[in-house]
Amino acid sequence: MMRKIFANYSLRNLLFVVILISVASGLGYLATRHHVQRDVTHNAANSLEPASVEALKQLTGPVSITVYATEHDVRLGDIRKIIRDFLSLYQRYKADIKLVFIDPEKDAEKARAARIQLNGEMVIEYAGRSEHLTRINEQIVTSTLLRLAHTRDQTVMYLDGHGERKLDGIANFDLGAVFGAKLKQNGFRLNSLNLALAQEVPANASVLVITQPQLDLMPGEVDKLLRYVERGGNLLWLVDAEPLHGLERLAEKLDLLLPPGIVIDPDSGMNVPATWAIGATYPPHAITRNFNLITAYPSARPLIRNEDTGWKHHVLVEAAARGWVSRKAPKGKPVFNKQHDTPGPAVIAMALERNISDREQRIVVVGNGAFLANSFAGNGGNVDLGVNMVNWLAGEEHLITLQPRATKDSNLVLGKTQLNVISFGSLLVLPLLLAGVGIFIWWKRRRVL
Repeated sequence: MMRKIFANYSLRNLLFVVILISVASGLGYLATRHHVQRDVTHNAANSLEPASVEALKQLTGPVSITVYATEHDVRLGDIRKIIRDFLSLYQRYKADIKLVFIDPEKDAEKARAARIQLNGEMVIEYAGRSEHLTRINEQIVTSTLLRLAHTRDQTVMYLDGHGERKLDGIANFDLGAVFGAKLKQNGFRLNSLNLALAQEVPANASVLVITQPQLDLMPGEVDKLLRYVERGGNLLWLVDAEPLHGLERLAEKLDLLLPPGIVIDPDSGMNVPATWAIGATYPPHAITRNFNLITAYPSARPLIRNEDTGWKHHVLVEAAARGWVSRKAPKGKPVFNKQHDTPGPAVIAMALERNISDREQRIVVVGNGAFLANSFAGNGGNVDLGVNMVNWLAGEEHLITLQPRATKDSNLVLGKTQLNVISFGSLLVLPLLLAGVGIFIWWKRRRVL
C-alpha cells in the first residue's frame, strides 16, 4: 500500500501537503499555549536585566503608564514608537502594564492637568502613587517602579556631628556619591541626626546609620542611642578599625566584641592589597539571597559575638579563610605572627535580630565603613550589598534584588598571530582557492565539449 502511494506522484504530493498542514497547525497551537523567547543578541539588548525582572515580580497590581507625546517629534521623529518599543520589554514580563498615549497638543487641557512640561513625558502610576519621568532608560524606569513599590515612606537617618561619614556627602570618605544616591534613587529619604540637638532619635526613622566618629560622643548622646535600640529601632553600624569614641556601650548592648586589629587576606587572588578583605561566598540570609558578587573591605576589623544572648546572630560576610587578623597594620609585605595574630577566617559583617514589643528588631554591623565610601563603593558588589542591608533593615526585603549587570564588552581583540593568519588567508589563500575552483570548472566543461 505504502509503495503504491509513494509510486503515485499525486498521492505523494497530497500526503506531503497533509503532513505539512498538520505540523504547521500543531506548531501554531503550541505557540498559542506556550510562549518561548530567546534573546541571541550579544549584549541581550532585547531583554531586561534580571534586577528589572525581579522588580516587576514585586508589583502585585496593575501599572498604568500615560505618555504625553505628539505623533512626531522634530528632533527624535516617531517618539511614540521609541517609547512603545522600549516599554514592550516590560510588558513582556508583566502583562498588566497599561500603556496610554495622549497628544499634549490636541489634548492640552489633560496635559495641563497632569502638569506636563516636556514632549514625551511619562506618568507612571501604581498602588495610588505616581511619578513623572522625562527620560527613559532601563535604570530610570526600574528605579521608579522600585520607589513606587515601597509600602510606606522610608526615612534613613545618619548620625552626624562627630566627623562621621555623611550619607549625602561627596568627599572621598563620605557615602553620598554612590551609596546614598542609590538609596535616594530607590525611594529612601536621607536626613542627618545630631543627638546633641535632638531630644531623641525620631520615631519616623526607619533605619539609623552610624559610621565611625572622629570625636567622642557625649554620654547623653550614647544614652539616646541606647534608648533607640531598647525601643526596637533598626540600626546599620559601620565600624572601622579605630577607637570607638564612646560607642563601647553600644557594642555591649548588642553583645558584640570588637577586638583590635585588621583582617589580612594575602591569598585572595584579586590583585589588591593584603589589607583588603574580600567577600566571595555568603551564608544564606535574606540580605544575601541570590547574591554572588565579590565585595571588598579595605582595612576591615573582625566581629565576634557573645554566646547565649537575647540576639539571633547571622553571619553575612566571612573573609580571609587563609589569612589572619593582625593587631597592627603591616608595613611592607604582611607576615603572620603566631604570638600576636589570630588565624582566619574572620567575620566582618553580621545581622542581629530579636523580637521586642511584638515586632522584629533588625540590626546590621559591618566591621568596615570604607567599603561604601565614595572612593571604594564602585568595587564589585559593595553598593548592591549595602542597598540590600538597608532594604532588609527597613522591612523591604521583598525589594532586595541585584543591580543591573555590567554591559558585556563587544570589542574583538585579536593577537598578532591571529591577525597574520587572517591577513595571509584573505590575501593569498582565498584568491588561490577561488582561482583553483575556476580552473577546475573550466577544465571539466572543456572535457564535456
